Amino acid sequence: MSSPIKISDASFQSDVLNAKKPVLVDFWAEWCGPCRMIAPALEELAAELGDKVTIAKLNIDDNPTTPQKYGVRGIPTMMIFSQGQVAATKVGALPKSKIKEWIESSI
Repeated sequence: MSSPIKISDASFQSDVLNAKKPVLVDFWAEWCGPCRMIAPALEELAAELGDKVTIAKLNIDDNPTTPQKYGVRGIPTMMIFSQGQVAATKVGALPKSKIKEWIESSI
């Protein structure tokens, strides 16, 4: 059973941009209420969709470079990267069913 992987500015290239399958990156922070709200949904989706997509979490407080590079203004922001490019972006907390729908339509 897979769960979300923790990534950093340093590992972003290898974990996300060079990944063989699509990666959903959750840009989040400890102090963000909506981020904590979607965390259990992302845990479950990592287990359910782990063979199709990797779910990764990037703490924006500890890793400011990557969110800045991709223009992350509000959190939670979720981006799906495919073959090193941003394929889709969602900002804000969504119910698990909507996140799953969005992932499946984007990969």
